[in-house]
This record gives sequence, structure tokens and C-alpha cells, in this order.
Amino acid sequence: MKKFPRIGEYKVLAFRIVLAYLFYFVARVLFFIYNRNLITVDSFFDFIKLCYHGLVFDTTSILYVNALFIIISIFPALINSKKSYQKVLFYIYFCTNLVAYATNFIDFIYYRYTFSRSTRASLDTLENESNKTALFFNFLLNYWHVFLLFFTLSFVWILLYKKIKIHHKVEKASIKYFFVSIVSFLAITTLCIGGIRGDFKKSTRPINILDGSRYVQNSGQADVVLNTPFAIIRTWTTNTFKKVNLVSKAEVASLLVPIKHYQNNPPTKPNIVIFILESFAREYNGAFNKGTKIKGYEGYTPFVDSLAQHSLIFTNAYANGWKSIHGMSSVIAGIPSFQNAFTSSPYPKQKIESLVSTLESQGYDTSFFHGAPNGSMGFLGFGNILGYDHYYGKTEFNNDAEFDGVWGIWDEPFFQFFNNKLTQKKQPFMATLFSVSSHEPYKVPEKYEGKFPKGKVNINECIGYTDYSLKQFFASAKKQSWYKNTIFVLVADHGNTIAYDEYKKEFNKNTVPILFFSPNEKYVGVNTDWAQQIDIYPTLLDMIGYQKPFRSWGRSLINEKQVAPFVIKYGSNMYQFMSGDYICTFDGKKAIGFYDKNDKAMEHNLISKRNAAMDLLELRCKAFVQDYMERVVDKRLTTVK
Repeated sequence: MKKFPRIGEYKVLAFRIVLAYLFYFVARVLFFIYNRNLITVDSFFDFIKLCYHGLVFDTTSILYVNALFIIISIFPALINSKKSYQKVLFYIYFCTNLVAYATNFIDFIYYRYTFSRSTRASLDTLENESNKTALFFNFLLNYWHVFLLFFTLSFVWILLYKKIKIHHKVEKASIKYFFVSIVSFLAITTLCIGGIRGDFKKSTRPINILDGSRYVQNSGQADVVLNTPFAIIRTWTTNTFKKVNLVSKAEVASLLVPIKHYQNNPPTKPNIVIFILESFAREYNGAFNKGTKIKGYEGYTPFVDSLAQHSLIFTNAYANGWKSIHGMSSVIAGIPSFQNAFTSSPYPKQKIESLVSTLESQGYDTSFFHGAPNGSMGFLGFGNILGYDHYYGKTEFNNDAEFDGVWGIWDEPFFQFFNNKLTQKKQPFMATLFSVSSHEPYKVPEKYEGKFPKGKVNINECIGYTDYSLKQFFASAKKQSWYKNTIFVLVADHGNTIAYDEYKKEFNKNTVPILFFSPNEKYVGVNTDWAQQIDIYPTLLDMIGYQKPFRSWGRSLINEKQVAPFVIKYGSNMYQFMSGDYICTFDGKKAIGFYDKNDKAMEHNLISKRNAAMDLLELRCKAFVQDYMERVVDKRLTTVK
């Protein structure tokens, strides 16, 4: 029986890739040994678990670095086993692998200064150094042992590589040879693409640095899970976070007021329940469209509309990002996302003042609920960074009979699970639920087919189902003892499919509903001022009478006296700053346009007629961008000035 063509070559290729995994494991062990006083790991078993979870990040790095090597190794040709061909592969393998591998060793030492794996931002920092040669020799002199380890391990790696060789075999051109080669090439390439993304499942995005925090008990452990090549690769094109100098410090303080200190209300400790509703755009909510005068308008949220009659609602509110994880960082931490997401940048793993940290300082129990598989969307990782006490996902729900088959647990049963868990908690508590069902493939449970209007676009039926799920939740929650002492917040993470032309206009994209409801109806009314997701965090602290200073780029929507209502977001490759009667478009350095607040389609640029109000708007935008970049890059997302 004839052997499978090229089976020997594929076995040797597998051995060479496995060698990379082995040496990445050694580097992870050494990284921990060098930084064991900075990273708390309770036991050897816990360390092994971290190493196990690190395999997925190693896979991404190794396949990225070895992409060219793998392609040339499996390319359908007749000369692959020749000595000269294998020699070329040897040099490609080690030129790429050892450069990437060396970055791990840099972090043996550099980690103690940055408390995170090196990223593209680290290279950007080095670019600004004029004495690179001196720095290198200083590092070499002081940390000679790191260089010794690197060169020793590299030498061993090369020896092991040479232990198993491909012996040249003259291949004859045949249909079988090329058929097997092409099929193998396609199969291996597909596997590599899945490995680079981080999984083979339906995924919204490739894994990034944030996902390293999914498996940890404290934030430092994420750096054991990660590896430095991964951190650099995943941030290579995402670091638009660079400090700028556009206005004076005094102007930042007066125009932006980044440190808030409210004393408008007496201290209280109501429970806080926040619903971040997937794709639940303002367009779909009838109560938020009464002033739009859209011809033939239809809404799909009868329950939210009824709740709005007893709530404080903001009908001119915007999302501060475009993806689900952007919604979480904006609502809970008051951190917007612009050209690139904060959570996908090199900077999310730092101390962040947020609703979680401020409320925990007041004795609150904090929880995050998301019915998808644990870790989906990056919520578990970012939740760990923020410091949530508890995370409840599909795993904790523990009933796959209610799984929608794509994203997670259907909203109705998961909302009831949410209610049951809240009822078991000691008060006061703060709980965040991120819904799942109003998402493509835009289906509802079979038992509810035909119950909700199909609407004008594919998501409308799902919006009706999520609205119904909210109705069922409130029907159950109002029977609980904690209900009357609770502030409820409803907000969407971002927009979705648009039906009406009004919402296709540039300055109407990504609008969301914002609703505050208290059973005692303390806050009721319709507010048409500019509002945004990052305002929710300071508003809630104002409502409960939080007495300490805190970092916030947003503003209280109920009592703010220092900062005029505004919205900042990013779209069409520019910042959009909305306040008063105008909207300013800003390229990161200067204003490029001014528009009347009602000119949502950007039809009439008024920059040639700029006035004092427009000049002030540009200054405010500059102050925001400057302080945002500075605080993120310098890791000052707290009350530290």
C-alpha cells in the first residue's frame, strides 16, 4: 500500500510548530519567575491553569509569526524536500521566531515598570528616545542574565529543530500528489486562520488583549496568560492613542472639568440596575420619537413606551462607540471609544475609576450578567479589570434548552434568572445586564413566532421580543422586596439596522434611548438636551449623593451646573462634538466643519461663518481629546490629576 503523499513533511512541520509552543511555555515560566513579586498566583495548579489558558494566545502569536514559513512548507510543489529548499525554511523560521521570541524577554524586566505586557505603544515610546544605542547597552550591561537566557534557549531551539529533518525524496508529478497537496494546503490554511483569530466558532472579533483577563482572579494574572508577541501584534494597528497638546491645562479644567464633585443630594444607597440592551436603537422606541415627525413612524417597544411615562427619558442621546464592548466601557466606566476602541487598545489593563469602583467603596455588591458563553464580546475580561464581584453568563444559567443556538440564552428566561439572582443578594447592589436576543440572525423563540410585528427591517421583531422580556422582568421584580429601593437604567449599546431616512443622516447615526426609572417616580419627564452614554455614570453618582470627587468626562443629567450639555462621538473618520446650537467636526487637530444642530445630514458647512459659539465648541472638543488621550496613555483614569 502506497504511503500518503508528503505525510513525512507534514509531521516535521507539526514538530517545528510544537517546538515554538514549548519555548513559549518556557518564556511564560521565566516571565513569572522574574515578576513573581508583582503577580499573585496562589498555587502551582493555578499557574498551570493560567498556562493552559495561555495556549490560545500562543497559538495566535505562533501562527502569525510563522505564516510565511507554514505557507512555503506546504506549498504544492515537487521541490519541498530538497536540501536548499529546507535551508531557506530554516532561516525564515528562526529569523521570524527569534525576533518575536525576544520580545518576551524584554518584558522579564520592563514589566516591573509598566505592569503590563509591552505593546505597540511601547515601541512608539521608544521612537521618541534619542539615545536608543545607549539604552540598549545599558540594558545589556544591567540585565546580562536575560540576554544569556535568550541566547541559550535560542541555541537549544536550533539544536532541537535540526534533530528531525526532512530527507529528500524525488517526487514525480501526479494527480494524486497535487490533489493531496492542494487539499492539505487549504485545510492547514483554514486551521491557521481560525487559530490566528483565536477560535473556530462564530465570533464578532479576533481575540485581543482584553480576553486575557477572562480567566483570572486578579488583573496581574492576565499577563501570565498573554505573551508579548501577541500584545504587540494585536495592538500594531490600533494605537491611535497618542498624547496631544491643543489647549492649556487651565482650559481643560474649566471647559471639561474632568474631576467631578457633586453635593446636590444627601447620601443614599438605593440599588442600581442597568440594562444595556443589544442594538436597541432610539429609532425603534416610540416614546423617544414623538418629536421626530417621521412620516408613517412605527415603534416596537410598547412596554418601554409605557415605562417612559413614569421615567426620566432623554430623547436626544447618543452612543459613544460602535460596538457592544464600547457600550460597556462608556456606560459603566464613562470611557468613550473613538477611531479605535479603548478596550482593544494597549491601555485597558489599568486602574479605572467607574461605577463599579465608586459603588463598591460605598458597600455595594456588583454583578455583570450576559447570557452569551462566558467571555463573549470581551465583557468578562473588561469586567474583571473594572472589578465586578460576580459575573453570570451562559455557564451560570446552566440550561442549554434555552440557548438560541447562536449567541446565548434567550432574553426572557435570562431576564428571569437575573431577577432571581438579584433577589438573593444583600442590598445595596449594583447589577448590569447586557441583553442578547436583539441581534442577527434576528430570530425569536419558536413559541413567540408571529407574536411581535415583523416591522420594516429585520431587527424589529427581535426588539419586540426583548421589550416583552423587559415587561416580564418588571412584572416579577416588582413583587420583590428590593424593587422599591432601586434605580433602573435602560440604554442601548449602539444602533443597528435603519428603516427611516431621518436616522440615516450622519449626525443621527448611533442614537440610543436613555431612561432612568424609580418606582417612587422621583425622576420623571422628557429631556431633549444633548445626552450620551458617558453621562450615565456621573448621573447615578449624583442621584445617590456620592460625596467624593471622581473622574468623569460625562456630566450629571439632573443637576450639572459646570458643563453645558454635549455629545462627543466618532464617525466618518472625524470627531463630532455637539453642543448648544452647533455641531463641530474635528480632525484631531482643528475644526473642519460647523453645522446647525438641526442639519443632521451635514448639508451646510458654516465654517466660513464661524462665530464665538463655534470657537468655544472647537476649544471644548480640543480639551476633551487632549485630556482623554493624556489620561488613557498616562494611566490616570482615576481622580489622580
